[in-house]
Amino acid sequence: MEYQINGDNLEVVSLQIGGNEMVYGEAGSMSYISGNVQMSAEASGGFMKGLKRKFSGESFFLTEFTTNGGTGIVAFSGQAPGRIVPLKLQPGVEYIAQKDAFLCAESGVDLDIETTGLGKGLFGGEGLILQRLSGNGLAFIHVPGDLIEKELQPNQVLKVSTGHVAAFEPSVEYDVQRTGGIKSSLFSGEGLFMTTLQGPGKIWLQSMTLQDLAASLNPYISSDSSGSDGPDISFG
Repeated sequence: MEYQINGDNLEVVSLQIGGNEMVYGEAGSMSYISGNVQMSAEASGGFMKGLKRKFSGESFFLTEFTTNGGTGIVAFSGQAPGRIVPLKLQPGVEYIAQKDAFLCAESGVDLDIETTGLGKGLFGGEGLILQRLSGNGLAFIHVPGDLIEKELQPNQVLKVSTGHVAAFEPSVEYDVQRTGGIKSSLFSGEGLFMTTLQGPGKIWLQSMTLQDLAASLNPYISSDSSGSDGPDISFG
């Protein structure tokens, strides 16, 4: 399968599939398809797998795409300004991504959940459930903001503001720590906890979270159209 990622802050990935290939994507993520491509909603993996996807922020049903013959094109995009990351899966090579990150993948890729544990889930900023990608083939994730890719050496530690961890290899140890003393935790503006990542392994960090984006837009969005001094922006 060949692919191409186009765009700047609103990227689109287009996949070229043959007659014997199938790709699947998160429901509602498809941007366009060529005329010879057919799609069907499937509860891939059965009821329990579908239920796990719901817990990881995805839909119960996934949409599968195949061609009626020849080569077809299927394109996917995210729902917010951000980047699309291709991940090559093979036996022994897996990735863990933040909740909601999955966009699309080849049929040989398995999408499952990864639990972080109660303490990490409550205070780490990524939630109790992450996504685990394994199997064989290409997968694509979408994360808000720009991306920083780093390779952590053995025992190298990086402390990250909560919510800014996009994905990492399973060899990376994921934990949370207090930001410092009481004064630092309360008045630094960085929150009570930070995520710690310890190598070895590759990590991807994001420059923006959806929560930060929503908070920055909130002063300019009003549901009350009567008597507002600022601009009244509504989204249909």
